Amino acid sequence: MSTTDGTAVQFVAPGEIDVVELEQSDPEPNEVVVETMISAISAGTELLVYHGDVDERTAADEELPALDGTLSYPIRYGYAAVGRVTSLGDRVDPAWRGRRVFAFNPHESHFSASPENVHPIPDGIGPERAAFFANVETAINFALDAAPRIGEQVVVFGQGVIGLLTTAVLSETPVETLIAVEPRDDRRELAERMGADVTIDPEARDPAAAIEELTGGVDIAIEVSGRPSTLESAVEATRYDGRVLVGSWYGTKRAEIGLGDHYHRGRISVESSQVSTISPELRGRWSKRRRRETAWRWLREIDVEEFITHRFHVSEADEAYRQLTDRPEETLQVLFRY
Repeated sequence: MSTTDGTAVQFVAPGEIDVVELEQSDPEPNEVVVETMISAISAGTELLVYHGDVDERTAADEELPALDGTLSYPIRYGYAAVGRVTSLGDRVDPAWRGRRVFAFNPHESHFSASPENVHPIPDGIGPERAAFFANVETAINFALDAAPRIGEQVVVFGQGVIGLLTTAVLSETPVETLIAVEPRDDRRELAERMGADVTIDPEARDPAAAIEELTGGVDIAIEVSGRPSTLESAVEATRYDGRVLVGSWYGTKRAEIGLGDHYHRGRISVESSQVSTISPELRGRWSKRRRRETAWRWLREIDVEEFITHRFHVSEADEAYRQLTDRPEETLQVLFRY
């Protein structure tokens, strides 16, 4: 039995969003059905899809069952849904009924999933806070990959939601100086509240020069601005034998980057950091389960609700993405409600 009593957000072409009808079917024997309460737009990756700045042959996310296939249009995309389990397949433990869960699922009013692909939300964490779970897990992953030692100096380029959360996590590590680079005044203020010791406006002065003057160069630079051109600044800000972690996904966006004397003579490493997998050096001690348990604990501590600037009903999805595109200076985290 199925009905068409739901909706889903669908990217149909660059700059074009449609809200489509969604059938609701009975769950398979080993599945649960989740009714979504809140879902969060991940502005960095979703705007790449919205603007058409992705290679349509790219796999959506091979690690997430709900995002199978490629990034070719039309596509349902998103990975931060919070809801409640409303029905169960015959082989599912009855204890799942009524549980509040997080799922790496597109923006849909309801969806089916196997129990191992939904994550129970701990008591005391509300739906809007829970919607930040994927982003907090990403920030934890950056901190694990960065592994700053006592007395080291670190810079985070970009203070969107991911950058702010990364700053918050790193502020609790034994770094000597934590720097945030961000052009927007309000985000620099948030970065200070998240624990940054120093903030730099890259539109007011060259960030690499400012960091050189302040620290002599950082040990670790984390690039999460989403702008390819920022990578050169991150390299230039890094001292001899330092590391640059690239957390941004640029899609098909390109920029000229001059990897000159400072990069080569400085023996600077440029490394990727991506939450889909755990660094090989850590896999003996860290699993995805351990990382997610750590993320839930951190989610209790960080005041993520102050990142929320807009809430839209899912039927207003087109307006939400236009808000992110046309008025980025007043937008940080956008949520859909159902």
